[in-house]
Amino acid sequence: MSDSYSPIKVDLEKDKRYAWCTCSHSTNQPFCDGSHRTHNATPSMGFSVEENKEAYLCTCKKTSNPPYCDGTHNA
Repeated sequence: MSDSYSPIKVDLEKDKRYAWCTCSHSTNQPFCDGSHRTHNATPSMGFSVEENKEAYLCTCKKTSNPPYCDGTHNA
């Protein structure tokens, strides 16, 4: 599979609200930029974390642990 589906490393801040892109149309991967509206695609998934942390967010959109990468892009 293409490197375009590799997870993106991000620094997440405690209690900040994030919108993870679920449709792959966002130009601001792995986060939503509202492109799903134009493409009539799935809406973003909101999430937050309970502590500051580094994470790898999924870009293939097939993870079974959204928004986090579970290695599905390698399958």
